[in-house]
Amino acid sequence: MKQIFPVAGMTCSACAARIERKLRKQSGILTADVNFAIEQLTVEYDEQAITEAQIRECVEKIGYQLPLPTTEKPKLTMHQKLLYRLIGSLCFAVPLLLISMGHMVGLPLPRAVSPDVHPLAFSLLQFFLTIPPVVLGFPFYRAGIRNLLGRSPNMDSLIAVGTLSALIYSLYAVIRIAGGQTEYVHSLYFESAAMILTLITLGKLLESKAKSKSAEAIKALSSLAPKLASVLDHGTEIQMKLEMVRVGMILLVRPGEKIPTDGVVLEGSSSCDESMLTGESLPVDKQEGDSVTGGTLNGMGMLKIRAEKVGADTALARMIQMVEEAQGRKAPISRLADQVAAYFVPTVIVLALLGAGIWAISGASVQFVLQIFISVMVIACPCALGLATPTAIVTATGKGASMGILFRGGDTLEQARRVDTIVLDKTGTLTEGTPSVVGVYPKNMDARLLMQLLASAEAASEHPLAKAIRSYAEEQEISFAECTDFRADTGFGVSCSTDGKKLLVGSPRYLLSHGIAVDETLVTEITSAGATPVLLAADGAFCGGAAVADTLRAEAVEAVRALREQGLNVVMLTGDHHQTAAAIAKKAGIDTFVAEVLPSGKTEEIARLQSEGRCVMMVGDGMNDAPALVQADIGTAMGSGTDVAMESADIVLMRSDLRLLADALDLSKRTVRNIKENLFWAFGYNCLGIPIAMGALYPAFGILLNPMIGAACMSFSSVSVLLNALRLRR
Repeated sequence: MKQIFPVAGMTCSACAARIERKLRKQSGILTADVNFAIEQLTVEYDEQAITEAQIRECVEKIGYQLPLPTTEKPKLTMHQKLLYRLIGSLCFAVPLLLISMGHMVGLPLPRAVSPDVHPLAFSLLQFFLTIPPVVLGFPFYRAGIRNLLGRSPNMDSLIAVGTLSALIYSLYAVIRIAGGQTEYVHSLYFESAAMILTLITLGKLLESKAKSKSAEAIKALSSLAPKLASVLDHGTEIQMKLEMVRVGMILLVRPGEKIPTDGVVLEGSSSCDESMLTGESLPVDKQEGDSVTGGTLNGMGMLKIRAEKVGADTALARMIQMVEEAQGRKAPISRLADQVAAYFVPTVIVLALLGAGIWAISGASVQFVLQIFISVMVIACPCALGLATPTAIVTATGKGASMGILFRGGDTLEQARRVDTIVLDKTGTLTEGTPSVVGVYPKNMDARLLMQLLASAEAASEHPLAKAIRSYAEEQEISFAECTDFRADTGFGVSCSTDGKKLLVGSPRYLLSHGIAVDETLVTEITSAGATPVLLAADGAFCGGAAVADTLRAEAVEAVRALREQGLNVVMLTGDHHQTAAAIAKKAGIDTFVAEVLPSGKTEEIARLQSEGRCVMMVGDGMNDAPALVQADIGTAMGSGTDVAMESADIVLMRSDLRLLADALDLSKRTVRNIKENLFWAFGYNCLGIPIAMGALYPAFGILLNPMIGAACMSFSSVSVLLNALRLRR
């Protein structure tokens, strides 16, 4: 069973790594992935070996929580808590900073608290001003010390040890001042501890804001469905909660209302805005018999619909689930960053001790050594490193969803950039999937009369070609004549009588089998264009025919061109005969195609391309495409396709627009580039900052990093990574 839990209590990626390590050691846990950016745990487990309650207990034992879902809104959100903590800290930290350092830049201090006149009053005032920021920053200490004692130090551990060191030494200095050693008045670090906690809180607040923006896709999707539905019960309209609606119920949707759930229009006509689900900006016309999707916006007409899918089965619910899974599944590059972050914190502690030890041995003062230790501990927090990948993945999957592109996971998002070969199914993918009349060719007969006789003969047939003939006649407002003596020869044609004429309608072979000479030139013209000829003979004489074809999608040529411009090899697979396939491929601008292949043959063809070292994306929409979608490196399903195809795919295009393929691949490339930029800045910042904090520049240039500056830099690095990831939203 796979389940997603919200996680509370995490402060950095080391926390996420600790939860993962703990869970993966438990019997029955198959996979465990924690996404720090959206504070979410995705667990796949064996229900026979471990229960949900045991998973919660396991996580809680190491100091984190998996909150149970609740309908009650929390009194304060995490963002609000951080905001209040920041305001409270600033109220005391700013005066503390002015008192402790103001005199150094010429700011006057009252004589009663002057360091030169009343050093003890000066130091005690700093101590009392430090207490509120320390109390407000207690969550850092609680998490940091707990993780340190649990041998899984994290960012909070660095903050806790660094600021506690400053506090303890400053308290020691106050005691020495009270004993008469007033020179210790210049060895106070109260302002460093208070400002570090305040600046870290500011960074956390900015992170919280940016993280909430990057996870807005799910919130936006979740808000699409209305809370109530208007249900018709024996003619009476009842307002019912959406979760109480059942399949088969009749719903009334007024103009301007959101459609409650997936269904079929029984009465009325309107146009629906489906942009929130498909990315398509133009409204889609709806009339009796058409399907509608829950969460879309009804236009100006009144609709009466029958609920077909409810709850977790609706397209909206499945879309939300796919986005959640995508944001929870990590990209391989993310796992690398997590592993580095897990070892990074202990390494930093060792470097801080090493740097302080070297300066102590060299004869530096206690204050100098302490400053080195605190600066290294504070500046090296791996928060930016832990945020580098998940924020980019979350932002990109959200952006993809708003465009109508659903990625199954971060691994898919990363892998898609490696695709070099696109394999397109023909029917329903490159083409519309439904045959239509593309040409009428009369011989010694009026074109309208030809179509009337063809449609009249096909009126009782359920063959797809017959439906195409009838639909065309209806569009041209051609009336049908009544037929008698109807007889169907399955797969070949039909015969009947109307107005005293004996009609034969069907394939060239069907007419030839009845001794009727057909126009071979016309047949060749139709078939070479990739269409199927439906011919007519009346009273033994050839009368012409219609060309029926599954027409190319309007955007197919543009989509193929865009893919080829990205340097991709485009291949078409189809079960149709070679001549039809060649015609469609030529129209679409595809040079390579394979025709007359069975579903198993599609899988074999993809395997053959993979054996040549190609990274293959398969695009299909039918049930028979599912095996090929699974075989491909990246399987992509059209949103109009079957449920089986969509479940087998790694990427789903909610709008049946092939141009989204190029967008999906481009988004993948941009995302991976963004992740690499984030990791570069996160690693680069630490590689540059730690040596400076250790005092590497002090002997030559006299440059020493103040712990407060280190805290500000650390917070800025995390925020810069988040802001860079948010660029993907554009």
